[in-house]
Amino acid sequence: MIRPRLLRADNFTPPARTPWGGTRLRARFKGGAPLAADKAAYRVVGESWEVSVEPDFPSVDAEDERTLAAHIADDPRGWLGDADGFDLLVKLLDADDALSVQIHPSDDDAALAEDEGGKPESWYVLAAEPGAGLYLGFEEGVDEAAVRATLEAQGDLSALLHFVPVAPGDVFVIDAGTPHAIGPGVTLVERQRVRAGRRGLTYRYWDWNRRYDANGRRNAGGAPRALHVERALAVTRWDAPRGEALLERIRLRAGAADLEAAARVEPLAGPDGPVRFAPLEVARICGTGTTTLPAAPYPRGLTVVEGAVTLRGDDWQVRAERGRSVAVPAGVGAVEVALEHGHAIIAAAP
Repeated sequence: MIRPRLLRADNFTPPARTPWGGTRLRARFKGGAPLAADKAAYRVVGESWEVSVEPDFPSVDAEDERTLAAHIADDPRGWLGDADGFDLLVKLLDADDALSVQIHPSDDDAALAEDEGGKPESWYVLAAEPGAGLYLGFEEGVDEAAVRATLEAQGDLSALLHFVPVAPGDVFVIDAGTPHAIGPGVTLVERQRVRAGRRGLTYRYWDWNRRYDANGRRNAGGAPRALHVERALAVTRWDAPRGEALLERIRLRAGAADLEAAARVEPLAGPDGPVRFAPLEVARICGTGTTTLPAAPYPRGLTVVEGAVTLRGDDWQVRAERGRSVAVPAGVGAVEVALEHGHAIIAAAP
């Protein structure tokens, strides 16, 4: 039977992979969720791969312990609908330190191998410490020569980037060719489109001149993370809008979710959304009571960030509480959604 699948809550990246991670994901969003002992012992958690068919961190069904990819392989049509593959990757991300300044190529970049692709993404801010924000694009007047000179001198690249303070409910879309970094004190939901059968590439411009030991701890005598400066420079869209002109295209200030109001689905970004973005479709489901999630000809991922959400069909029901995610197949059609002071983000890569 085709039905949504509640996924395990502890698909965490190890501290050595995401050394910039914090403690908010586990404490605030995963506090009541069942976690494997080794994952619960992680010093920090930078990322939780909530909905994933990626081989490195595949999502696992909480009920039968099979991977999401295995369920899709059992019934490709029921899961994928009109989609060619499962292109969606959803993460919860918590930054206690700044992430590297990075950039993604486009899918059609001529320098990519056949199994490589871009990684357009969208962020929904869940929490932000006072003064926290994002770095999005270079400031006006910054050219390739200035960036190269700063990097060669091991200078502070963040001084050339446009800093954007954030608040809960802020939505951003990040397309190919846009330099970006998440600053310290930001917790968010990240959705990415990674084409099935390809590896989504990230090129690091700069990592704040940091060095780490083998366990991911800052250590002046350790090793720096790998950088990809020439490729990053090559894929940067130097003629793209910058500063406020860029934000007008890529940001929506949706505000905090109202959990007392009637349950509803609020579009945030997508081909026809308030923020126009072809690679991803993102909406917020929030409030109390019952609403309907319309049918879609492609699979979706739902991540609950407050309260509880129950999805219902004719002969199935899936309940997810804060910190849990559900993979929703195309074949289930329209879905009744019951919320108990609920707040969830649903996304697709149409």
